[in-house]
Amino acid sequence: MPPASNGNGDFERTVRAYSADLYRYAYWLCGDRFVAEDLVQEVFARAWKSWAGLREPGLVKPWLIAILRNERARMFARKQVSVVDEDVCELEIPAPSPVGDTLEVEQLIGLLPPVYREPLLLQILGGFSCSEIAGMLDTSEGAVMTRLTRARQALRNHYPDAERRRSSK
Repeated sequence: MPPASNGNGDFERTVRAYSADLYRYAYWLCGDRFVAEDLVQEVFARAWKSWAGLREPGLVKPWLIAILRNERARMFARKQVSVVDEDVCELEIPAPSPVGDTLEVEQLIGLLPPVYREPLLLQILGGFSCSEIAGMLDTSEGAVMTRLTRARQALRNHYPDAERRRSSK
């Protein structure tokens, strides 16, 4: 739902249209409901400040996602989180605790390093193409495809373990 005239009503419609998607993406990135809510609130505060200067009304959602990613980066820069090496060939993630199907998948995705989790969530939750994701992450389309492949391989490698745990109960 792109804004037509950059007015207050358009901004309110944009907030209503995209707040759920932004919250879902923020939650997947940080795993904390309250932090996700704060991130989304900050996204819309920053978007409001720049709303009048929005040049490409058709690209509102990617613009909001970019603001969200930048806010998350600022938040974690203050916390000095350790950096993940992107050149890791085999991705090892710890096994999640057994709970339920949906929760288990959420746990597995949550265990992925951000470098693999972000493009996967942008594709699954945001519905973005590899080229759109590459633009948002400021990287090449090939790098996005590699990260998506590695994320899916890691999930596939650990999902059979989850199936075995459930069937042995």
